Amino acid sequence: MLWVKALHIIFVTSWFAGLFYLPRLLVNHAMVTDSATSDRLKMMEQKLYRFMLPLALLALGFGLWLWLGYGISGRWMHPKLSLVLLLIGYHWYCGKLIADFKSDKNTRSHVWYRWFNELPVIVLTIIVILVVVKPF
Repeated sequence: MLWVKALHIIFVTSWFAGLFYLPRLLVNHAMVTDSATSDRLKMMEQKLYRFMLPLALLALGFGLWLWLGYGISGRWMHPKLSLVLLLIGYHWYCGKLIADFKSDKNTRSHVWYRWFNELPVIVLTIIVILVVVKPF
């Protein structure tokens, strides 16, 4: 089970690297005015998003394996799983935002994307506290 835990941590870390960087690309994309840079950012966003999906699935798969293997329970697990569902929704919504940029239908400002960029940091902080401290 230690290998499963190690792999879970590796894939969660990798997925979060994408969740941190992709919205940053969207911030930059929202500020761009020339088409060459916009096209380059569209390509980068799409490639990163496609790369993040298997990382997310592996993180979730190994997390499920840990949960079933250890039979982890406790009141802290419910908010943690709720936050994981929020992250899945965030990941999916990033895909929608990429599609908006791809079809030149973005209506949001770079300031909105800067705030949007902070959500995974907040969620990660809360999840780590829940898992390590187990306050409930």
